[in-house]
Amino acid sequence: MSEPTGFLGRAEALLGSDEAAAVGRGGRVFAEAREAASREFEAMDELRDRARVCRLHALNHLDRLLGQFVDNVEEAGGRAHFAADAAEANDIVAQILRDAGARLAVKSKSMVSEEIELNDHLEGEGVEVVETDLGEFIAQLADDTPSHIIAPVLHLTRRQVGRVFADELGVGYTEAPTELNRIAREHLREIFLRADAGVSGVNLAVAETGSIALVTNEGNGRLVATAPRVHIALMGMERVVSRWEDAAVVLEVLARSATGQRLSVYTNVVTGPRREGDPDGPEEFHVVIVDNGRSAILSGDTAEILACIRCGACLNVCPVFRAVGGHAYGAVYSGPVGSVVTPGLAGMDQWWDLPYASTLCGACEEVCPVRIRIPTMLLRLRRRAAAEGRLPRRLTAPIGMYAKAATNPARWSRGRKWASRLSAPLSSGGWVRRLPGPGRRWTGSRDMPRPAKESFAEWWRRSRGS
Repeated sequence: MSEPTGFLGRAEALLGSDEAAAVGRGGRVFAEAREAASREFEAMDELRDRARVCRLHALNHLDRLLGQFVDNVEEAGGRAHFAADAAEANDIVAQILRDAGARLAVKSKSMVSEEIELNDHLEGEGVEVVETDLGEFIAQLADDTPSHIIAPVLHLTRRQVGRVFADELGVGYTEAPTELNRIAREHLREIFLRADAGVSGVNLAVAETGSIALVTNEGNGRLVATAPRVHIALMGMERVVSRWEDAAVVLEVLARSATGQRLSVYTNVVTGPRREGDPDGPEEFHVVIVDNGRSAILSGDTAEILACIRCGACLNVCPVFRAVGGHAYGAVYSGPVGSVVTPGLAGMDQWWDLPYASTLCGACEEVCPVRIRIPTMLLRLRRRAAAEGRLPRRLTAPIGMYAKAATNPARWSRGRKWASRLSAPLSSGGWVRRLPGPGRRWTGSRDMPRPAKESFAEWWRRSRGS
């Protein structure tokens, strides 16, 4: 059976599944934790305003800040590389590893590495790549893909994880979380000690010092950045901030928005490679700054999405995401943020339908720690899709008929009366519970109020005349 295509196809395949149910439960837990953390922190709203200013300032001065960041990385003994697209980023990383003679690389969580499909490229080059974030490690063992920005295997139950460990690691079956963690820790510890190189993401890059910040809830990020001889940090070019004061503001709202924590367990700061006298750290430190479509977003009317700090709060409150899960979006970035980012990075040809994967309820904007206006940008992308003629005729034909009726009062009045008459046999208690033909999609999951026999304008005229 072929894989479903398009958002609707993938969503229909997942709707009502165990995977979607697991994502829905996990999303609600995260959303409730975020709400509790925000209530207890009186300065949350003020810091969200400040975080927005910090991130938009960085985007408005991106060229200068990236130049300053690169200068300070190299001043600290590191090397910075610019990659225009995924292919160039993969080639840069592969060349660094070849030059270092590296055959085993450990990775901490990196959305950019997923975006550019780094693992597949390196494995094709003969480099063994091991994910060390627990969620990413499970997904790699299961030959699966992440379904959430911060919780990659939110779609799996602990029983499923137990079976994956038993099958792939040859251990006895257990579904106890503490035991599963212990098994992963013991398995990965020896790999850390053998690894030639570590690959990480970048949560924030601080221009004034050339430092990067890695935010994790596991110690793997610290080991990846310090234990191997070579550390390669993959960074979307928008991750830079001007100074440490700005970084501190973002860090205050990041963990609270993501998991409801006051601060993530590990907030690591890396500035260059190991210096003389340092007890640990890599001999080489490389930052690969990736564009891969970000310049195109920056120059368009959805540039604000680049202010995202990847907390996942918008996913956790989105009714669409919670109903179908992250795999329905078909790309690395899912949920409301992904519905804007993915068409921006990869173009509208394949991803024009993602902006329609939203009820436009506005919950995403309400919880965003940077107050990104996601619904506004979704509407802009919908207008672009319509203007480019991407909508299927099954949508454009009825919308065109509706537009003709709605802009002609006489035609609208006749249409409303006919709709009221024709829906009478289908209605019960004032509601139409099952429509024929294409209307079945609508009433399959919701009821529709029966069109009124009399419009408000007609009632008003009749009432005033009586």
